[in-house]
Amino acid sequence: MDWRDQALILGGRRFGESGLILDVLTATKGRRSGLVYGGASRKKRAQFEPGNSVELAWTGRLEEQLGRFTVAEVITSRAGRYLDRPEALAAINTITALLRGAVDEGDTAGSALYGPTTLLLDTLDTWPVWPALYARWELGLLSALGFGLDLDSCALSGANDGLTHVSPKTGRAVRGSEAEGYVDRLFPLPAFLIDPGAIAMAEDIADALQLTGYFLEERLYSAVHKPIPEVRARLVPKLVG
Repeated sequence: MDWRDQALILGGRRFGESGLILDVLTATKGRRSGLVYGGASRKKRAQFEPGNSVELAWTGRLEEQLGRFTVAEVITSRAGRYLDRPEALAAINTITALLRGAVDEGDTAGSALYGPTTLLLDTLDTWPVWPALYARWELGLLSALGFGLDLDSCALSGANDGLTHVSPKTGRAVRGSEAEGYVDRLFPLPAFLIDPGAIAMAEDIADALQLTGYFLEERLYSAVHKPIPEVRARLVPKLVG
C-alpha cells in the first residue's frame, strides 16, 4: 500500500542512529507519521524543519501501521528564511505545535487545515497584519476540529448585528444590548473576527487571542487530554506588542 501527497512538516523524533519518525499534516490524508531513513543525519535534517512543505510518498503494509516516508521534493523551506526574525520562528513553532497536538493521527478532517495553514505561513512577511490573520486561523482550527464558535447571531435574540461578546459557556455570540448586567462574565468579540473589513488594533488582537486561547485550552485540548503547547504563550506577547 502506498500513496503520495503534499505535506507540511510538524516535527519529528529520532529513531535509531540516524532515522527520523516524521510527523506531517498532508493535503488529503490528514496528520500522518512515517519513518525517514537517514532523516536525522546532518546532511538531511535541514529539509525536515517544522514549517517546511514537502512532496512525499508513504509506503507501508497497512494504513494503521508506521510506514516509510520518502521525500521527493522540498516545496517550500520556511524556517531557514527567518533565522534573523525570532517572532516569525516563534509563529512557525506555535502553528506546528498546535496542529501536532490537536489533530489525531490519521484524522483526514485535519486536511481541511492544510491550505489555510500553508497560506498563513506564506504571509509571514506581512507581519503588521499577520497577527489578525493568525487569530482568524485559530478560529478556523477550532471549527475544523469540531469546536467552532457560533459568531453569526446573538444567542439570546437571534439578531445578527451589534454582536460584541462571546459566552464562555456556549461559544455563541451575544449582542451588546443583551449583555448588560453580565458583561464581566463574557469575552469581548473583536469586530475583525466577524467583519473582514474591520481594522484590528493591538487591543483587538489581544482580545481575540484571549478568546481563542480559552476555547483551545478548555474545549479542544481538554478533549484530547493534553495541555495547550507552551510555545503559544510565548508567541502571544510578540503578536500584541
